[in-house]
Amino acid sequence: MQCPVCQTNNPPSAVTCEKCSTPFPLSDATISPEEDGQTAGNEPAAGWSAAITPRPPSEAAAKGQLQPGSVLGDRYEIVQLLGQGGMGAVYKARDRELDRIVALKLIRPEFAKNPEILRRFKQELILARQVTHKNVIRIYDLGQSDAIKFITMDFVEGQDLRHLLLEKGKLPPDQAARILLQICRALEAAHTESVIHRDLKPQNIMLDSGGRAYVMDFGIARSAYLPGMTQTGALIGTPEYMSPEQARGEKLTVQSDLFSLGVIFYELLTGKSPYPGDAPLATLWKRLQEKPKSPVDVDPSVPKPLSDIVMKALEIEPENRWASAREIAQQLEIWLGPSADSMTIFLPAKRTAAYWRWASASLAVLLVVAVVTFRLINPKPKLAHPPVSVLVADFTNHTGDGVFDRTLEPMFNVALEGASFINAYNRGTARKLAQKLPNPSDKLDEQSARLVALSQGVSSVITGEISLRGNAYTVSAMALDAATGKVLAKSEATAANKDEVVGTVPKLAAPFRKALGDTTSEAAQLENARGAFTAASIEVVHQYGLASEQQLAGNFEGARKFFDKAAELDPSFARAYSGMAAMAFNLGQRQLAQDYIKRALEHVDHASERERYRIRGQYYQYAGDSRKSIEDYKELLERYPADLLGRYNLAAAYIEMRDVSNAVAEQRRAVEIAPKRPIMHVQLSFYSSYAGDFQTGEREARQALGLNPSTDGYIALAEAQLGQDQFSQAADTYHQLEKLSATSGSAAASGLADLAVYQGRFSEAAHILERAAAADLEAKNTENAADKFAALGYTQLLRGDNRAALRATEKILANSQSMKARFQAGRNFVSAGELGKAQELAASLGSEITAEPQAYAKIIEGELALKRGDAVNAVRALTDANGLLDTWIGRYELARAYFEAGAFVDADAELDRCIKRRGESLELLMNNVPTYGYFPPVYYLQGRVREGLKSQGFAESYRTYLSIRGQAGEDPLLPEIHKRLGQ
Repeated sequence: MQCPVCQTNNPPSAVTCEKCSTPFPLSDATISPEEDGQTAGNEPAAGWSAAITPRPPSEAAAKGQLQPGSVLGDRYEIVQLLGQGGMGAVYKARDRELDRIVALKLIRPEFAKNPEILRRFKQELILARQVTHKNVIRIYDLGQSDAIKFITMDFVEGQDLRHLLLEKGKLPPDQAARILLQICRALEAAHTESVIHRDLKPQNIMLDSGGRAYVMDFGIARSAYLPGMTQTGALIGTPEYMSPEQARGEKLTVQSDLFSLGVIFYELLTGKSPYPGDAPLATLWKRLQEKPKSPVDVDPSVPKPLSDIVMKALEIEPENRWASAREIAQQLEIWLGPSADSMTIFLPAKRTAAYWRWASASLAVLLVVAVVTFRLINPKPKLAHPPVSVLVADFTNHTGDGVFDRTLEPMFNVALEGASFINAYNRGTARKLAQKLPNPSDKLDEQSARLVALSQGVSSVITGEISLRGNAYTVSAMALDAATGKVLAKSEATAANKDEVVGTVPKLAAPFRKALGDTTSEAAQLENARGAFTAASIEVVHQYGLASEQQLAGNFEGARKFFDKAAELDPSFARAYSGMAAMAFNLGQRQLAQDYIKRALEHVDHASERERYRIRGQYYQYAGDSRKSIEDYKELLERYPADLLGRYNLAAAYIEMRDVSNAVAEQRRAVEIAPKRPIMHVQLSFYSSYAGDFQTGEREARQALGLNPSTDGYIALAEAQLGQDQFSQAADTYHQLEKLSATSGSAAASGLADLAVYQGRFSEAAHILERAAAADLEAKNTENAADKFAALGYTQLLRGDNRAALRATEKILANSQSMKARFQAGRNFVSAGELGKAQELAASLGSEITAEPQAYAKIIEGELALKRGDAVNAVRALTDANGLLDTWIGRYELARAYFEAGAFVDADAELDRCIKRRGESLELLMNNVPTYGYFPPVYYLQGRVREGLKSQGFAESYRTYLSIRGQAGEDPLLPEIHKRLGQ
């Protein structure tokens, strides 16, 4: 075998060059024709998951390989030989410890003795575990027994794509496109984790009986961001599918995988290779100089759009190929047409050649607007209007009747927001800003409203008045350009009596919506508003208006009283119930919020379309069903893409699901809609820090504090500083928070105590928490006190004082029975040895119907199993927990369970995930209560795990732990760690 780098001739069996040590491809280039499946009669056994060709069991037995019924490592019972290839044999086996069927891949002895090969296999494990997707084979473990090294992975019933091609010759275009679409989704998941496959080929793609494709064998994939892993000159991959830059030994990008994908698609469509040649390596040089014939030229039955996809993937220079696997997937979805899980916008048109040309040219524009699930029932607007914010100023009341004071303004907000792109600016925020003008004002008259609008980037202001003329009421209004004062539109309406006044609002608002860009007809607007402006009397709407003013001012209890009065006057007024629900939720009364929102749903026909979506989203949000909440908010945003409240709540729902990347994306859009709203920047700061982007977290927090100092703004800034190891700066931020207001001291105490716990200053943390909890109780803020007692219990456990921990934990439940309080109490009880009490709380949480409490119940059950020494059931419970809700603490506890089970590779992978997701440990429960003190134990456990792996790097993990908590000298773990380090 000739080395592609130094041209030295090597023996055919060589795996690295004898002169320059360049690794040779560990696949087709080192497999004989028989092992590569070229010989007739080598049909695959059902259900194998490694890229090699099966042999009859009798032949394998003759070569002294594992026999069915034998047990490897006292754990894996061999069921059947599945295949034999260049790297070793693959078996179907039963994992006795976890009672599951796995594929077990042996590593040939001659390879197992090679340090470079072993390093690659370990790298395979580490990288493959980073990629989690339904179309990716999951790797479980790297093990050894009696000098036999092996890997375990998912067992899949089916056959690989190469054997399907050998059987069929080529595939129908629809089938080929659907298979390729799944491979694209798998690669998209891998590339998101910065993992390049590097050896994509049909042998590495499994198909199960249901048609699902699985990409496997990331055995020579390397992270694009791992230092020292991309040296020029390392030729890695299979020649027939290798990209030109791979052949040149250059640094690879995701486009290298896309080239291999193009070769595979070419073969699926035509049954032929794009680079025919007698020797695999000979085809490398051909692809460096010329493009292949297009599939449609080789086989005229191949659809031209699919041929075009292939040819762009096979461009010689990477920059001329597709930018990502997602782009290819989108093109495939356009050709295939809409499906239930489609990620691309579709317009109702036939797949003609003209349509394809239009779709290809317009795809980028469509994606800027949105990437949403296709829905036939509610087609999307053809073109989304840019978001527009409008401030409704105070209407002047000339009637002398107080019932019209602050009554019409909330209804104008509703009418304006009937346009999908309009957001009514928060009048409570505007009123506070008016009080800070050079000439402070308690009113939002035209002048103050325009000044506030200009400061907040709001383009238009609505002003108006109501007068009594004889027995009739006249309402007039006009829309003004905030900057110039130019009149954009005027309108006027008359009502025969006061109770008919509110019904005039939709007609009054129609010219304003048109002036701002709404193309909806006035008749359609009035039809859509029917029900939303129906109330028993003007007094009902007046009470609702007063409630809205109190809500916007942050007086939730006062607002609820006015909402309650409105509902009392009109029991069918849905808006009053949704308002009461929101106030109860803001006051921490979750069950009451659910009761109120159910009442709102009973009268949802008395609400606008936009409000109906919001009410349903509220219902699922208060019920704790974040998945359904996300569905409804997404439907709201499909119809009203500029809805600020919907965008904000959708981001919050994603956070509840621990879908941090989507939360960041949605919150960023909310900031774009309202760039001067501090709370929007605060939430983007929190979510960015959870995602590990601490620099953005700090920038957004400072932006929010510059607009308006707030408790949450300071907490967000401190957490972003913690993520950047700026501990003294974070402490300063918490001390600034102490001075903000009389109530901010409670939040500052939680932060300072958490910082002390993180650094191992446990006594100081306990002292801070005890004083702060007492202050919370004195202020009758029991929920805040419960948070302090939860942190205090954890701190006492770290000190090794179980009695003190139990006392604090009992006080959690004395002050709160919330879901999160019960979860924290349950975990503390487990650690302190009160297993019966912990089991009761787990049962309580598990009896609830939504995912979050059920996940928390499973975590407690897993910890209980660990406490009882049952690591296998702990793994099961914690795996179930993470399936329900993928939390940081669930991953950490699963790592503990794997460690106790002796599955060190699984444990190490989970700990790597915890470190990668450390931003989420800033707030385990995503409730603005800092918990970064839970993070340092990751390094201690990582040291233990890597000792189990016999890795020389274990000491570094212990040293990292000591650098965090060693200086304080209080941690009971310190003597053990020093001993393990030989100090």
